[in-house]
Amino acid sequence: MRAIDLRPGPEGHAAPVTDVAFRPDGKRLATCSYDGTVLLWDVTAPARPRPLTRLHHRRLVNSARWNPVRPDVLATASADKTVAVWRIPEHPDARRPELITVLARHTDDVNAVAWMPDGHRLICVSEDGRATLWDTRTGTFEGEVGSHTAHCMMVSVSRDGLVATVGEDGLIAVRDPDRPDRAAEYRSTASVEGCAWSHDGRTLAITRDDGVAELLTPRLAVRRSVTVAGTAARAVAWAEDDSSFVVGAYDGCLHVFDADGTRRHRFGDPRMWPRSVTVAPGGVAAVGSFWNGPHLVDLTTATSLSEPTAPNHGPNAMAVLGGELLVGCDSGTVIAFDPDRDGPERPRLLPVSDSPVLSLTTCGPDFYAGTYAGYVHRCNDEGELLAVSNRLGAPVPSLCRVDDRRLVAGTYNGALIGLEATSLAEVGRGAPHEGSVKSLVPFAGGFASAATDRTLAVGSLRDRSVLWEHGNLVNAVATLDDRIVATVSRDHTVKVGLVERGDDGEGWQVVHRQTLLGPDESVKCVSLLGDPDSPVVLAGSYDFGVYRWRTDWAHGTDLASGRLVDEFRQGVSCMHRIDARRVAVAGWDGQILVVGLDAAGEVRVLRRFDVDMLVRRARQAVWAVAS
Repeated sequence: MRAIDLRPGPEGHAAPVTDVAFRPDGKRLATCSYDGTVLLWDVTAPARPRPLTRLHHRRLVNSARWNPVRPDVLATASADKTVAVWRIPEHPDARRPELITVLARHTDDVNAVAWMPDGHRLICVSEDGRATLWDTRTGTFEGEVGSHTAHCMMVSVSRDGLVATVGEDGLIAVRDPDRPDRAAEYRSTASVEGCAWSHDGRTLAITRDDGVAELLTPRLAVRRSVTVAGTAARAVAWAEDDSSFVVGAYDGCLHVFDADGTRRHRFGDPRMWPRSVTVAPGGVAAVGSFWNGPHLVDLTTATSLSEPTAPNHGPNAMAVLGGELLVGCDSGTVIAFDPDRDGPERPRLLPVSDSPVLSLTTCGPDFYAGTYAGYVHRCNDEGELLAVSNRLGAPVPSLCRVDDRRLVAGTYNGALIGLEATSLAEVGRGAPHEGSVKSLVPFAGGFASAATDRTLAVGSLRDRSVLWEHGNLVNAVATLDDRIVATVSRDHTVKVGLVERGDDGEGWQVVHRQTLLGPDESVKCVSLLGDPDSPVVLAGSYDFGVYRWRTDWAHGTDLASGRLVDEFRQGVSCMHRIDARRVAVAGWDGQILVVGLDAAGEVRVLRRFDVDMLVRRARQAVWAVAS
C-alpha cells in the first residue's frame, strides 16, 4: 500500500481536517486530515494555536483519541486499516513521538476509536460494521464488542465502561465487554453518525442524518429529542460539567444546547467542516475544517478564537465550458484553464463561494456550482454570480443539466431536486434515494443517478427505474451515447451495461452487463470513451490509480482486471469527459491529467497540470495586470 504524499506545509494540513481531539487538560489538540497525517497543536493560548509535530499514516486519518489514564498516549485510526498508538512527549522539540504499537488486523477503514476506562484497552469501529476490542499493551485482538449491518461510524465509552456504537444502519448499541448482561439496542429511523457519553455517564447523545439529536439513558430510553438543523447532524460533544452539549451539522454550523435541549447558540463559518467537534475545559470547542487547520470557538459567547490560515484547493468536480476546463475546489474556487495548452497558459480563479464546490455542470454560456453549504450558484464564464438557489437542505454533491431549461441537483440527504436553469427556482422533486446522491449525469432526455443506497437509477425526475445495485455504496456513474452506463463502487468493482427502452417503450432494461474487477480499494470515479459497441472504461480509485478496461459485448467476460494507466500521490477524486477521445482526471493531491485514446486506440496520458501551479499562475497574472 503506497502512502499519501501531499507534502503538507509547516503551518497546517494540506487537505481538509477530518477529526479533532483535545487532550484531557485542554492544552494539546490533535487534528486528523485527508492528507494522511495527524498534527499536534499547542493550544495553551487558544487564540494562537501553534503546530508542534506531525504523525503519519498511509491513508487519510479518520480519528484520534487521547488516553484517559496516560495523557501522553494517543491512538489514531486510518483508512489504511490500522490503528496506531503513540507516546507523545510534552516537548516534542526535544524528543520525537514514539510509536508504541500498531493494530493492523482490521479488514476495512477504521472510522473511530475510544479508550476503555482502564487506559490500556481500545475499542475500534470500522467500515465493515464491526466494533472490536484490543489490548494496546500487547497489540492483542480480544474479540468483537458488537456489529452493524452497515458502516459503523462512531464509538464512545462511558466512565464506567459502557461502549456505545452507532452506524449507517440506524442502530445504536450499548455493550459492556466485562459484563455481557449490560446490553441494549435502539433502532433509529435515520442513519446515525455521531455519539458521545456525558462525562457522568448518565446520558448518551446521538446525532442523526435527518438533523435530529437525541439524549438517551444508558438503557437507551429517549429522554429528549432535539431538531438541530435541516440537514445531517454529524458530531456531538459535551461540556466538561455536562451543563451543555454541542452538535456539528452539515449546515456548516455548531449548535450549542443546554443539557435539557434548550438552544443556546448557533455559530457558523462556511470554511468549517463540522464532521468532528471536541470541547476542552473552560468551554473552548475545536471543529474540523476544509482549510488547513482547526477552528477554535468560545462556546459561552459563540465567538471565534482562532481560524485556519490558508485554503486547500483539493479538486472535487469538473466541467467544460467554452473550451476551458473548470475545476471546483475545497476552497470554494473554480479554476478555469485551457487543457489543450502545455505552456504558460493564463488560468483564471473564479471565487464562486466561501464553501467548497462539490459539483459542476454547464448550460449555454453559464456554469453551475453545487456547494457544501447546500446552494447552487449560476455564474457566467467570467465567474460573475447571476443567480443562487434557495438552500436545498443539505450539501449538493451532484448536479447535472437535463435540458436547456432544467437542472437536477442531488443532495447529501438523498433528494433529487429540479431547478429552473435561469432563476434556479425549484420546479419539482423526484422520489429520493435512501442515501446521498453521489453522482448525476444526463441520459436519454433524463438522467442517471448513483447513491450511497447502492443503487443506479435512470429516467426522469418523477419516473425512474433502478438498473442495478452494488454490494456497497455507488460513488459515480457515467454514460455514453444514451446506450452505455457505467458505475463504480466502494465494493471495488466497476459495472458497465448496454441498456435500452423496455418492450412497451416505458422504463429501461439491461441488455448486456459486465462486472469488472477494480483495485483493492474503493473505486471513486468513472468515465467512458470511444465506440459504444466497444467502449473504453476509465476509473479512478482511492488506491491512487487510474485504470482502464476495454469492453467487448460479444466476447467480454466478467471479472476482468483493469490495466493501470497512471498513478497519483493521493486518491483520485473526479473525472470529466472532454470529448469522445479525452477525459480529464483529477486527484486530491492537486494533479490533473488529460487522458485519451491515441491513434492506435491505446489509452495514455496526454497532458499534466498541477492545481497549486495553476493557482500561482492565475495570481501572478492578476498581479501583473494590477501593476
